[in-house]
Amino acid sequence: MKKVITYGTFDLIHHGHINILKRAKENGDYLIVGLSSDEFNATKGKAAYHSYEERKLILEAIKYVDEVIPENTWGQKVKDIKNNDVDLFVMGSDWEGKFDELKDFCKVIYLPRTEGISTTKIKTDLYNHQ
Repeated sequence: MKKVITYGTFDLIHHGHINILKRAKENGDYLIVGLSSDEFNATKGKAAYHSYEERKLILEAIKYVDEVIPENTWGQKVKDIKNNDVDLFVMGSDWEGKFDELKDFCKVIYLPRTEGISTTKIKTDLYNHQ
């Protein structure tokens, strides 16, 4: 079984999220999503609209996702890869090159983002329509 892992906040789920999860799953048999915890988001200066538990519930309902684990620190990825026997690490192309050090532990690929959509764009559009 080929295991794939990806990470993110996955707030305000949109078709761009679904596209990247689908394409990640197409690269393996089992997809693990490292979901940023609320505490980790706070250290990054981010605040998700939905709580970790709500975002986890939504991700678990998506047919491409097999397992959701908490992401609590930037540095936990190597441990996650080893502990879960991961073969492939996948991230969006906006992260290109930022996780290349993981190539010592598994294959790393960066997938193109869906153009014209992001959580930031949704939040901006909603704010501008008030």
